[in-house]
Order: sequence, then structure tokens, then C-alpha cells
Amino acid sequence: MENITTVNGFLLLELTSIHELQPIIFMVLLIIYITDLLGNGSILVVVISEPRLYSPMYFFLGNLSCLDICYSSVTVPMLMANLLSTHKAISFLGCITQLHVFHFLGCTEAILLAIMGFDRFVAICYPLRYPVIMNPQVCLLLAAMAWITSFFYALMHSVMTARLNFCRSLKLNYFFCDVKPLLELACGDIRLNQWLIFTVTGSLAMTMCFFTFLSYFYIIGFLLFKEGNCRVLHKALSTCASHFMVVSLFYGTVGLTYLPPTSATSVIQERYVAVIHTTVTSLLNPLIYTLRNKEVKLALRR
Repeated sequence: MENITTVNGFLLLELTSIHELQPIIFMVLLIIYITDLLGNGSILVVVISEPRLYSPMYFFLGNLSCLDICYSSVTVPMLMANLLSTHKAISFLGCITQLHVFHFLGCTEAILLAIMGFDRFVAICYPLRYPVIMNPQVCLLLAAMAWITSFFYALMHSVMTARLNFCRSLKLNYFFCDVKPLLELACGDIRLNQWLIFTVTGSLAMTMCFFTFLSYFYIIGFLLFKEGNCRVLHKALSTCASHFMVVSLFYGTVGLTYLPPTSATSVIQERYVAVIHTTVTSLLNPLIYTLRNKEVKLALRR
């Protein structure tokens, strides 16, 4: 019978074992984190304070900026702290809380990106009915649905992971707490947890990704067959380009992180892609929207 350990905490994997590089990586993460806070914070303030940006698109953009601030704050401060600490530990409760918030915000972003794709579809394909379809009550309902659904989705993972027994080394082979590395330390039957990851999480991600890109296919089809004007098509798609870039970046890093690794090399790549997913993605979102959006740039200059 396997020896079950009473778990008080876990030891996290260090970003690098080369001590000379740790201060450099710390400064890079600090710059990324501060830029992330300033960029997303600026967009959030502008969306709230600028009356000309009181529209569904900017309402959801504000939600996304708020989410990105929280998303990077879940992992980056601890990554920086562990670079300067000799004891890279996290308590059991802290680990489960980090896992819950990480999946909560990740799921919310996936749903929000799908909603933003639908918003662009309605705005371009049904401009006259757009104010009625995407009225303030509907926008609030959609945003609330995204946050609430994601909370209970993440609660499923955190509760099912917290109930596991751990009988192996308590050193996580990861930079922060996530379901997959915790399952590697668990003993007993983990088939239900694995099913939740690959079936529920996979289905949710694929569904949101499908509906997001479906919106763009409808937009392209509508403009090509209804308008028949490539200039109109180019103008409409240029307004969607920033959203498309964010979606591609988000699902690209998610796919590389959660697809089953095929080799030891892909396991190492998966770890670093996860760090990029939690740091660089949130940083690039405000830059992409600001550089591609004239109204946001004008509002930021004021």
C-alpha cells in the first residue's frame, strides 16, 4: 500500500538553476508585469471615463483588460518571489487557490473572446439591428454569464484536485500550481480528474474557439456574397484584426500548454509556453488593441 503524505504545501520548480540569470529574469518579469498593469489599467480607465467608448465592444474590452490584470497577478508575482527565494514553496491552500483562480480567469477569457467575436459579427452583418440585439442589458447578462460560468468550472477542478491524496514527492514539476502537475504527485484513482481535463476543459476550449472563428467566417462570407466589395471587406476585417490576433495568441499558447506532450523536450517546452501564456499574452493584449484601434489611441492621448 502506498504511503499517503499529509500535505501542507508544495515545492515549485525554479525557472532556472543558473543563479546568475535569476536577477535578470526577475527584472524582465518585473518590467513585463508593470507594463501589463499600466497598459491594461490605462485601457480600463479610458473605457470607464470616456463617454464616446460607451459601446458593447469597449464594454467587453474593459472586461478583458480587468481580467488580464488579474490573470498575470495570479502567477507573475509568485514567479518573481521564487526567483529571489531559496525556499520555493507554496501552501496547500495557496496552491489550490492559485489553481482555481488561474482556471477561472482562463475560462472567462475564452468565453469573453467568443462573445467579442459575436459582437463584431452582429455589428458588421446586422448594423441596423445592432443597438437592439447588443443592448446594455444583454451585454451585462453575457458578461455575467462568462464570469459566473467560469467560476463554477474552475471550482470543479479545484474541488476535485483538493480531495486527492498525495503519496509521492511534493515537488511540483511546474512553475505554478495547475491541475496536470498536481495529478503527477497524486496517488489513487485520478481517472475522473484526467477526464475532466481532457473532456470538459478540451470541449469548452474547442467550443469557444469554434464559435469565435465561426463569427469571422460569417463576417467574411456576408461581406463577400452580400456586398461583393473587397474594399468593404478589407475595411471591416481591419476593425476585427486586433481581436483576431488576441484570439490566435490565446488559443495558440493554450493548445501548446494543454495538448499531451509527445517527448521530454515537449514537456520542457510546455512549461515555458505556460509562462509565456501567463505573462506575455496579457501584456500584448493592450498593445494590440491600442495599436490597431484609433478611438482608443485618441482617448489615451487626452
